[in-house]
Amino acid sequence: MEASLISQGIDLMLYGMGTVFTFLTLLVGLTTLMSSTVNRYAKEDPIAGDSDGHQIHTALVEPKIVKVIQAAIDQHRGS
Repeated sequence: MEASLISQGIDLMLYGMGTVFTFLTLLVGLTTLMSSTVNRYAKEDPIAGDSDGHQIHTALVEPKIVKVIQAAIDQHRGS
């Protein structure tokens, strides 16, 4: 009787691990497929950046706000 119980436990374990392995394999495959599809069809124009590779968004923010933010950063770094 114990051999049958152990056999059933091993069968259940293999079935469960197989199900999880199959699901994760499909998940990785579909995620890779979706990522390549999006990269192929939804190409975006790169945003202009400075020499450090940082993006420049000053055209979207008022110059007065940029000066205030820069002053706050300079004050924080000075402390």
